[in-house]
Amino acid sequence: MPNLGNKATISLRVYPGANRSEVIGFRSGVLQVNVSAPPTRGKANRELITLLSQLLEVGKGSVSIIKGHTIRNKVVAIDGLSREEVMKRFSSKLFSSGDARK
Repeated sequence: MPNLGNKATISLRVYPGANRSEVIGFRSGVLQVNVSAPPTRGKANRELITLLSQLLEVGKGSVSIIKGHTIRNKVVAIDGLSREEVMKRFSSKLFSSGDARK
């Protein structure tokens, strides 16, 4: 996950049409994310941005898909957070709560 100035990027794999929207965890350095929205007309992408913004406690405008708009493998940019801060927020939300699957 490179850091572009004040913008961290995250590689992720999205699974649309899931029973519920949730971040599963990291696998081989790629964040695994389920979204309940279908992969039609950008619905899954919008839900992904909402989920990540809530989890990272940033505005929706701070989260953008920079690669992979029409495929499951994506790269997302987070404005205003360093790579270290993104990882810290993921760790505190996912792994301390016990909700993330390994």
